[in-house]
Amino acid sequence: MDQSRIPLYEALISHANQEPVSFHVPGHKYGHLSPFVESGPFSYILRIDATELSGLDDLHAPEGAILEAEGLLADLYKVKKSYFLVNGSTVGNLAMVMAACSEDDVVLVQRNCHKSILNALNLSKARPVFLEPDYNQDWQVASEVSFSTVKQAIQLYPEAKALILTYPNYYGMVFDLSKMIEEAHNHHIPVLVDEAHGAHFIVGSPFPASAVELGADVVVQSAHKTLPAMTMGSYLHFNSEILSLDKVKTYLSMLQSSSPSYPIMASLDISRSFIAGYEQKDATYLFAEIQGFKKELECIPALKVLEFEDHQGDVLKVTVQSQCGYSGFELQSEFERQAIYTEMADPNNILFILPLLKAGQHYPLEESVSKIKQALKGFPVHSVKRAREIEGPKISELAIAFKEMSCLEEKVLPIKMAGQHVCSETIIPYPPGIPLLLKGERITIEKLDQLQHLLASGARFQGGSLLKQGLIKVFSTT
Repeated sequence: MDQSRIPLYEALISHANQEPVSFHVPGHKYGHLSPFVESGPFSYILRIDATELSGLDDLHAPEGAILEAEGLLADLYKVKKSYFLVNGSTVGNLAMVMAACSEDDVVLVQRNCHKSILNALNLSKARPVFLEPDYNQDWQVASEVSFSTVKQAIQLYPEAKALILTYPNYYGMVFDLSKMIEEAHNHHIPVLVDEAHGAHFIVGSPFPASAVELGADVVVQSAHKTLPAMTMGSYLHFNSEILSLDKVKTYLSMLQSSSPSYPIMASLDISRSFIAGYEQKDATYLFAEIQGFKKELECIPALKVLEFEDHQGDVLKVTVQSQCGYSGFELQSEFERQAIYTEMADPNNILFILPLLKAGQHYPLEESVSKIKQALKGFPVHSVKRAREIEGPKISELAIAFKEMSCLEEKVLPIKMAGQHVCSETIIPYPPGIPLLLKGERITIEKLDQLQHLLASGARFQGGSLLKQGLIKVFSTT
């Protein structure tokens, strides 16, 4: 197939060039309606913000440009079927999980997963079995689930309907996914992978192999995270001999917007063409730019540039660790005073996500390091205080099942008194969107210590509406 084609984008431009008169939705009428007429950025994008018109196809029943665009996507990633997602990877995660499991089905799931995975399990009223990840002492973050944990879980729960993994993690760490997929498939268990941060892995070296290439059954990717797609633009790839494609399609139809954004879909089409045309010379140029950026960061005494174990990880992710007594959140604020906005901070680290440059493309990496040096000039150097790994079982279940929670009452307790109670709200440091405490999970003293440490460090949360008052919600019957 001709990967240089961008059929949906071409159809939209052709439509816009007709200077169409709109007697249809959306109400901005291709940007002609005030207040958009004099608004430069909006006036351009709204010219292609169309709807399901002749020649523009229909995401939910594609026959033309969208069908061709999704076909090109599946051809590039070498899968049976690929779909455009306009509601982010969230909708893909919801669809793949709900297609794989039903009420009371056992599902093996990596504990440090995105909240959308947990929401899918809640909606399906499945029975999640959580696989605790290992802890990286150097980075001071949760890393990956070990193969031994996955193997033990499959032995304990051979009836599991799915194994759900996150690859890579937010920091770009990867693991031996192929071995886990093989083990699961040997027991006829499908593997669902949230590869939100790995849409670009299909490029090959210096990036890790994609979950698609390694044989996962369903893979969801946030094209907008590392490819040049608009926010919320994502992909779902289906390549399973175990799961039903019809079920995945049905849930996507139910969960995706019935008024999908054409600019988002067009950006997905463009992103596929962009990555299809990525060559070795581009990768070589990019890697040199990244190495130069890291080398300059290493010259700043207040920061330590962290390296992946055995150099296996996503090179677009660069994590620096505070060496100056400031938390990652505080350093992030210092950077923002210089108009340097990073992806994420945690109590110890700051995460940069770099652009997928092609040969010759300039990005202000050198200029950014100069601003960071200025921001941290004179900062003292201190040794990093090492947090203790939270000890607990590698395999666990919720204390209260999803389907039982709605029948229970809640009460509010001071955080310091909540140990051993069952949490009645999911508390999520955001980013990265990985829950610290799950609704229905028993609260350990170690988890409370971690929560208080995050609060003291300046972390932002989704959920936990009373945390700033020092309170937490628990189920009253425990």
